[in-house]
Order: sequence, then C-alpha cells, then structure tokens
Amino acid sequence: MSFSTHVLNAVTGLPAAGLRVRLEHGGQVIAEGRTDDDGRVKGWDPGAGVHRVVFDTGAYLPETFYPEVVITFTVTDPQRHYHVPLLLSPYAYSTYRGS
Repeated sequence: MSFSTHVLNAVTGLPAAGLRVRLEHGGQVIAEGRTDDDGRVKGWDPGAGVHRVVFDTGAYLPETFYPEVVITFTVTDPQRHYHVPLLLSPYAYSTYRGS
C-alpha cells in the first residue's frame, strides 16, 4: 500500500511547495514531511484502517480562513495506492479520491 498527495494553490495556479503534511493513524503521527517543488508527498505506507492527513495550511497561507485542513480516509485494501489531492485557496478547499 502506498499513499500520496498533491497540493495545488488555486490562487496562483501553482503547486503548493514546502507545505507541511503529516499522516496519522490511531492518534499517532506515522509520517510527516513537506510537499516537494511539485506540491507532492509520496511513498508513505500507512497500512489498513482509518487515517488522517493533516495539512498545515496556516503556515503556507498566513491569511487563510482554514489554518489546518484535515482529511480522514479509510484504507480498505492495503495492496492499492491511495492518492488524496488538495486544491487550496485562502477561503476554500477541495479534495477527492485520486488515482
């Protein structure tokens, strides 16, 4: 199983490089890092179960209404890849199950 995310800044139309991201399972941080120059984090292996990916949007967009974006998702098949994209702006965000 692998996990990845891709964060895009909807205001600039560019990848959100350097944004802090952490992955949690069972109340524990199991991975953390920053998005790369293309706004991506990849290669994390969380395993089965319910997980939370937490984006530190307040540090990236200091004037944002959402200082943190938390997306909770369930890994049902540990053999599959799970991709959770985030489209971000100061007053809105959007996500979906990617491929």
